[in-house]
Amino acid sequence: MSPDSVTRGSVRSAAEVNEQIRALWLRARGSLSSQERVEYELLVVEWAAAIRDEIIQAA
Repeated sequence: MSPDSVTRGSVRSAAEVNEQIRALWLRARGSLSSQERVEYELLVVEWAAAIRDEIIQAA
């Protein structure tokens, strides 16, 4: 998943992405490897895009 693919219109809801972020932290037991950190950063970008989309749709 590239950053460009998540910055424009996330297909998943913020809640779905948040659940994946939580699962990542649980699997990592609170300490992310460098690969997990990259995954986490991409998920946070996707989550933020999903939040923006949800706010726009609600307006």
